[in-house]
Amino acid sequence: MKNLLVLTGAGVSAESGLKTFRDSDGLWMGYNVYDVATPEGYEKDPGLVQDFYNMRRREVAAALPNAAHRGIAALQEYFNVTVVTQNIDDLHERAGSKKVLHLHGEIFKMRGERNRHALYDIHGDILIGDIAPDGTQFRPHVVWFNEPVPMIEEAAAEMSVADLFVLTGTSLQVYPAAGLIDALRPGIPKYIIDIHPPYVSPHHNFHIIEKVATEGITLLVKRLATNK
Repeated sequence: MKNLLVLTGAGVSAESGLKTFRDSDGLWMGYNVYDVATPEGYEKDPGLVQDFYNMRRREVAAALPNAAHRGIAALQEYFNVTVVTQNIDDLHERAGSKKVLHLHGEIFKMRGERNRHALYDIHGDILIGDIAPDGTQFRPHVVWFNEPVPMIEEAAAEMSVADLFVLTGTSLQVYPAAGLIDALRPGIPKYIIDIHPPYVSPHHNFHIIEKVATEGITLLVKRLATNK
């Protein structure tokens, strides 16, 4: 089976009711991003940051996978599918995708402030005073601005062996994730599914499907299944 890599962003989960970072009415509205998504903000007011991600965790728990998540999972019938996502939700997994790399962390995992490699499941709230085995406060396993992206090298390696590539739900404005498309081999079929497609250099030769993720993925699944 050929290797299909799907790179997804917040736009995929937006149709499940999870607001995107760049929405004018998005979940970040009312919060300065530097207050809730940087190490400096966490150091200044850890309680505010914990409350913010506790709210995010409850929102994700209440959300359901949509047709885009399910369509991507359905492609596993025809391809070896790897999903590389910028999303911290688990909707790809709940839709049935078996191999998902989370570039920016996972909302249902937590870790101590010192040991970033020891991860623990969390489905409730993280409270101030919840201490990790490394002796520090538990914090969300979320990659904040100005923090390293530990999965980026593994994601680039997966990109380099892809036989087909699909990009959906991301503006390609957040690095280093946006640079991953440069790891693709030349000449492979590449698709962008977005109602407002991000700009990519013409040399990448993307096929553009100007639809929202749910509609575009459904269309692409039919197209790829027919061509098998």
